[in-house]
Amino acid sequence: MTKTHYRTVDVDGSKIFYREAGSPDAPALLLLHGFPSSGHMFRDLIPLLADRYHVVAPDLPGFGRSDRPAQVNSFEAIAAAIDRFTDIVGLERYALYVFDYGAPTGFRLASRHPERITAIITQNGNAYEEGLSEGWSPIQAYWQEPSEANRAALRAFLKPEAVTWQYTHGVPEVSAVSPDGYSLDNFYLAQPGAEAVQLDLMGDYKSNVALYPAFQNYFRRYRPPLLAIWGKNDPFFLPAGAEAFRRDIPDAVIRFLDTGHFALETHAAEIAAAIKAFLPA
Repeated sequence: MTKTHYRTVDVDGSKIFYREAGSPDAPALLLLHGFPSSGHMFRDLIPLLADRYHVVAPDLPGFGRSDRPAQVNSFEAIAAAIDRFTDIVGLERYALYVFDYGAPTGFRLASRHPERITAIITQNGNAYEEGLSEGWSPIQAYWQEPSEANRAALRAFLKPEAVTWQYTHGVPEVSAVSPDGYSLDNFYLAQPGAEAVQLDLMGDYKSNVALYPAFQNYFRRYRPPLLAIWGKNDPFFLPAGAEAFRRDIPDAVIRFLDTGHFALETHAAEIAAAIKAFLPA
């Protein structure tokens, strides 16, 4: 067994909490989680990879055990903080594992520092408009008209039952989903200031869609090795979003799993095996 360490680092006056495992001399892999979770979502994956890679999984600013500074209400701010985080913890070159909100965060880093990125694993992490389902409609309504009524409607996504649904929807065997993940997410969402951060980020997600052409240009220009491994029953990010990576990276590896949005809850072993087959040791 490879030991996981739990650390906190100061990034320009704000604390970022992170999990770290594996030898610092091994190839680095940066794991970026999504909404509404934290690095805890990688709890099963990290031990399966740490024998071969130096694995680092931060809680994004505004999430989990990281600080929630008032200015962290945009994806640009989150990406800037994680960019500084990689410098501070000494990640000079690394592969990216991106999921959900981690995708626009990680793709910003890759576009800015293509020389640092050795490969990308995207698990239900979107960069194409055809990957967005109708589940985004209430959020898109807020983009188009940022009224108080449209903002209030988004609070439905933050309710405990909605978070639980994200974990269980599309999973053939719901009893295989541990309640630990969504229970911890709901705990963090109930902390002071968390709701405002999440509503702001839902509004700002339009900035990610606006950057899709820039992300796609990065893919075409630099052709990073890319594995898209997707829970095919995801209610938010459709399989078409995974297939679309091949438009810009023809050699992209695309795999679908019979599960939902949080594929690691049910398929951590399969995803770890796919990563080990894909990434050089």
